[in-house]
Amino acid sequence: MKSKKYILQSAISTLELESAAILNVAKNLNDDFEKVVSTILTCEGRVIVTGIGKSAIIAQKIVATFNSTGTPAIFMHAADAIHGDLGMIQRKDVIICLSKSGNTPEIKVLVPLLKSAGNILIGMVGELGSFLAEQAHLILNTAFEKEACPHNLAPTTSTTAQLALGDALAICLLECREFNESDFAKYHPGGSLGKKLYLKAGDLASTNEKPAISPSAPVKDVLIEISKNRLGAVAVVDTENHVVGVITDGDIRRMLENNGSIVGLKAEDIMGRLPKSIQYDSLAVDALHIIKENNITQLLVLEQNTYFGIIHLHDLLNEGIV
Repeated sequence: MKSKKYILQSAISTLELESAAILNVAKNLNDDFEKVVSTILTCEGRVIVTGIGKSAIIAQKIVATFNSTGTPAIFMHAADAIHGDLGMIQRKDVIICLSKSGNTPEIKVLVPLLKSAGNILIGMVGELGSFLAEQAHLILNTAFEKEACPHNLAPTTSTTAQLALGDALAICLLECREFNESDFAKYHPGGSLGKKLYLKAGDLASTNEKPAISPSAPVKDVLIEISKNRLGAVAVVDTENHVVGVITDGDIRRMLENNGSIVGLKAEDIMGRLPKSIQYDSLAVDALHIIKENNITQLLVLEQNTYFGIIHLHDLLNEGIV
């Protein structure tokens, strides 16, 4: 078993090597990168990203990032391409081929086939004198000093460089397209990320009961209304459904502590005035901010000036917004 010092130093060495590789990629950016961006932006088809081995795995990640940020992309494994998958390439598609050396047998077989249909071929490659670099129309240079692997064999530094350059390309395309949060939400409707971008306060409130009571209602009715709806609160509204206050289960506890008898007490006697609220068409994540800032668990939802419903902190937890 290696010592703790040895283990930590090994990790630091790997991270330093890979960090240096990313900085080297940034230093080597040239006009080809701008041409790649322009080519993809004006492409009327899709971006086909291909590679073999570990480069194929990075290619899949780049495709996923492209698709989620507004650049239509498809992954094609280099080995499968020569056994039928070339059929997925259409005339107007742009192709990005990833390879550490640019000289693997599969790449040498594939590249001429990719160029034969007239598609623009972009090579993301670490060896500028390689077959791929010489055949590609444009080059994304991922040259690096050595792999983090002590034997300089396992793809580590090389794939980190590919991954980082793929991210740089995707973000540059995103910014050039002026791809915004609304666009992002369309591609991420599921999960907490998408919900933060599109789920509205009204969407949550509409799934709950709508507890409400008049200012003159006796405390007994308040207790029944709070217990019945299980939201831990009830809105106090006037005859026009305007909110004039709120009563929470905390208000009930304080009332019982401070009063020997509840006979004669009304909702308006114990309600909190000027309660925190949010408009029904506001984002649910904004409701979370209000709840956190004010250290509360319920938030009233309004439609213009009228009472719409209540959001509970548990609603946000259940949706994964927190």
